[in-house]
Amino acid sequence: MPGEGALYLGVDLGTSGVRAIAIDAAGAVRAQAARPLPAPDAADGGPRQDPALWWDAVQAVIAEAAAKAAGSIKALAVDGTSGTLLVADKDGAPLAPAGMYNDASAAHLAPRIGEDAPAESGAHGATSPLARLLVLQERHRGAVHALHQADWIAGRLTGVWGRSDANNALKLGYDPVAGRWPGWLEGVGARMDLLPEVAEPGTPIGPVEPGLARRLGLAEGCLAVAGTTDGCASFLATGASEAGDGVTALGSTLTLKLLSDAPVFAPAFGVYSHRILGRWLVGGASNTGGAALLRFFTGERMAELTPGLDPDDPVGLDWHPLPGRGERFPVADPGMTFEPEGRPADDARFFQALLEGIAGVEADAYRRLEDLGAPTLRSVRTVGGGAGNPAWTRIREGLLGVPMKEPVHLEAAYGAALLARIGAGKA
Repeated sequence: MPGEGALYLGVDLGTSGVRAIAIDAAGAVRAQAARPLPAPDAADGGPRQDPALWWDAVQAVIAEAAAKAAGSIKALAVDGTSGTLLVADKDGAPLAPAGMYNDASAAHLAPRIGEDAPAESGAHGATSPLARLLVLQERHRGAVHALHQADWIAGRLTGVWGRSDANNALKLGYDPVAGRWPGWLEGVGARMDLLPEVAEPGTPIGPVEPGLARRLGLAEGCLAVAGTTDGCASFLATGASEAGDGVTALGSTLTLKLLSDAPVFAPAFGVYSHRILGRWLVGGASNTGGAALLRFFTGERMAELTPGLDPDDPVGLDWHPLPGRGERFPVADPGMTFEPEGRPADDARFFQALLEGIAGVEADAYRRLEDLGAPTLRSVRTVGGGAGNPAWTRIREGLLGVPMKEPVHLEAAYGAALLARIGAGKA
């Protein structure tokens, strides 16, 4: 059980850096550390990164956080970018640089996967890690383990290889509903012996190797627990914890996640579900968002126009702003475009009409999730750049009709630390 004075560490491997956050039993942040990562190189046809870079940065942030923390780090968990994959030998040594989450070098194999994979599988698409595995297993016949980013770091820490979590495994073809690797994977040619044993996020893996724990400043017997993807960790960090709790990310695009008691899969809309902490995290993403706003205004101009927003006086044009051609969710229309018909002459009113339009898409998207089987929305927490615009928040609250709650934390590493705390309680 988590002990008095015990601390729990989360490590987040992001696209551009690694961050660690230590929390206490009450969830208060006790220490933080961060290190940058160099950009992946694409010299051999796809974004690649040397896993040794991850390991160096992970050791640095763990040691720094442990030194800063006034307590004993009893457990840790790692999250990583979804779809980043490598193959390794029996001792976990990488046989090649890792293919990153956006590596489309094996896109030519996507149709082959599409012939056998169920429509609801997460293994479809040009950047499918399963497609990359089919290439890697032929190129490296001596491979023993296929490992995601978080899996490999956990292996380096514990010496336990061939373990993963249900969230990272989703895009490799894992069936989270049945809780197993499905037989169709063998049909597409995947080596089943390479696939890791999969556990729920927060499941204990084993202790950090004693010498390494001492060198990094961790408690003796510090427990490593199964992690998750960076997206799922970010959701956990917000404090959303009940069915119907939603998290909207207002970035270049509009991304929604909704906690549900049952999974929802709607491939036509790009809707998938992750199994996490006994529930399901249902997600969808629209092409509307910040990139659509930047078609018409610079960031500086939007900041100038924001004081002129009036949520009590809606423009009411019911637009669906898009940055270019195509929409995926809440409607799936590859030919959909947006031109601002009836554009107000006043820039502040035009800007407000765009914000109202994005808020309307958000409301439609949550309703679409409910239509597909997710629970009714009960609250929304917001992350991303748009979260800092109070007038837009009021516009959104009016259209969503639910309370807008402040996130507990915005960093994925905090969500990973929560998993570490949960795992310690299971040990």
